[in-house]
Amino acid sequence: MEQLQLIQSKIYDIRGYKVMLDFDLAEMYGTETKYLKRSVKNNIKRFPKDFMFELTKDEYESLRCNFSTSKRGGTRYMPFAFTEHGVAQLSSVLNSDIAIEINIQIIRAFIAVRQLVLNPPVDRVSVLENQIKELREYIEEVFTDYNDINDDTRMQLELINQTLAELQTQKRILNKPRNPVGFVKPNQDPDGLK
Repeated sequence: MEQLQLIQSKIYDIRGYKVMLDFDLAEMYGTETKYLKRSVKNNIKRFPKDFMFELTKDEYESLRCNFSTSKRGGTRYMPFAFTEHGVAQLSSVLNSDIAIEINIQIIRAFIAVRQLVLNPPVDRVSVLENQIKELREYIEEVFTDYNDINDDTRMQLELINQTLAELQTQKRILNKPRNPVGFVKPNQDPDGLK
């Protein structure tokens, strides 16, 4: 796993390609850069421009800030950049057991990088933040609806109370003793003398 991560750290994005540089490859293969370059130049037909290209001075200078140390010093020739296919082609040029084994690991690293680009890892914190945001919006919506219901309910209760008050007033008016209508019989004397 460490070897894979080490290889992945040496993969750069240049001209829209994921590439590895000749001096990193030479170091992994356990050879000198000049021997690797010489082998490539002797078999240049195997390396079309989409397999391998030479960096410009500006490209190399912009990459130097990515290197942890400046032990490479001044270079007379610009480095070669090898795409995934160029690295695979190197195994046919550098025909040693170490080169073949390292090439297999490098190809796996390129595949892993491609998988990361195509399927980025899920950021759990972002997922949780989004879920909390959605939950907060939902709760605010529910409380807004609840408050609207409360306002509606309050208005309805006020209307009910007002209607009840009117009905009670009407009932009092209806239950008020009325003056009798018609002939009123006079009170009879208890002695019956009248």
